[in-house]
Amino acid sequence: MKTIKILKFSSLLLFVFLVGMTSCSKKIVFQNSSVVPAARGKVTVDLDKNDNYQIKIYITNLAEVERLSSPNKTYVIWMQTDEGYYKNLGQLESSSASMSTKLKASFETVSAFKPVRILITAEDEGSVQYPGSNLILTTNNF
Repeated sequence: MKTIKILKFSSLLLFVFLVGMTSCSKKIVFQNSSVVPAARGKVTVDLDKNDNYQIKIYITNLAEVERLSSPNKTYVIWMQTDEGYYKNLGQLESSSASMSTKLKASFETVSAFKPVRILITAEDEGSVQYPGSNLILTTNNF
């Protein structure tokens, strides 16, 4: 009888722990794109044990950047912070095997800044400091 109570209590603790861990995660879907209408994607933001924001991006049906109506060289991922600043998180290489054959891309990074919106632009170089006008995908504020 005592073993059953311990198992029930352990199960309850595990359930509370798992619910607590998953409730910290935000899943955000990119809005439909007028530039690449077939593109779909989602962003997952988790707070890690060091109070940094772990950002994971998954995209499907994203055309190669060279094939856009205004061809560019790379897709750049941006984060808008809660202070209104834009941070260049990195780039998606459209020439990579996964992107060119399956039209899929993924990206992961960690930021000390709290994200409120994620966007992807097509750029001529990956080291640009501000988002250009060729907006491909964006989320709503979250």
